[in-house]
Amino acid sequence: MDTADELLGPLLDGHARALARAISWMENGHPEARKLMAQFWPRLGRAAVIGLTGAPGAGKSTLTDQLARLLRSEGQRVGILAVDPTSPFSGGAILGDRIRMGRIAPDPGIFIRSMATRGALGGLARATQDAIDLLDAAGFDTIIVETVGVGQDEVDVVSCVHTCCVLLVPGLGDDIQAIKAGIMEVADIFVINKADRDGVEQVEQELEAMKSLSPPKAWDPPACRVMAFQGTGVRELLAAIREHGAWLRGSGGLERKARDRARLRFDSLLAEASVRRAKARAGDRIEALIDAIAKRELDPYAAVEQVLTG
Repeated sequence: MDTADELLGPLLDGHARALARAISWMENGHPEARKLMAQFWPRLGRAAVIGLTGAPGAGKSTLTDQLARLLRSEGQRVGILAVDPTSPFSGGAILGDRIRMGRIAPDPGIFIRSMATRGALGGLARATQDAIDLLDAAGFDTIIVETVGVGQDEVDVVSCVHTCCVLLVPGLGDDIQAIKAGIMEVADIFVINKADRDGVEQVEQELEAMKSLSPPKAWDPPACRVMAFQGTGVRELLAAIREHGAWLRGSGGLERKARDRARLRFDSLLAEASVRRAKARAGDRIEALIDAIAKRELDPYAAVEQVLTG
């Protein structure tokens, strides 16, 4: 499977090895990656995509494990993308989520992939969205994207899922601050995990107060209580996710999300290609310009203008 033509068939048949190779191609900029995407692109749009985001320690991996097991009990094939921090030593993902989801990892109906930026231009958002498309092409029924809810990359990722669940935990003290930082806008469902703790009612009250200060939305994000470790409330959460999916289908929301995602991907890929071509044209001048900026001989705006104007 060294060419797009050789890889396409096994990928569409859902073979795990072909899927893993295709994701690596996209991440690493393999010469055949673009041809492969052009071949499978018309087949997309079948999978339901769920995003789980929240502060570290909120229980995202445990909840992902429980949701995947519930979906598998219904006969669904489940793809899981765990957006990990990037290792400062290897440049790869720190595979903590795979360790915590050890119970479901051996299931042949579940595919787990840890994602990291690896320092590549385009970053986490592009790599993760490519992986979502590949899982869709491979015939997975539901794709779960688990990400830490901080940073623009993560906001871009969860903006491209169908239903975004934001996890909160009573007593951490920083959950509502995280929402203020930008996650509030992408939340379709709030999930209050570890709901046996004191302070659940306070979190719900703070959520209602935050929603009252935000512009009215066509969909009012509900708050679901769960205890992910015990599996309590997970079935009800899945029902809420499906209710949101039905609302999207009935309101034209899926089409709006598809167009928003298309715009985001087009803009990001255009920016990525433009930077790459500008740097290629400038060649060795880049280092000289950087030295000039560091020595205060040239301001950064002037240096960029020199690269853009040739």
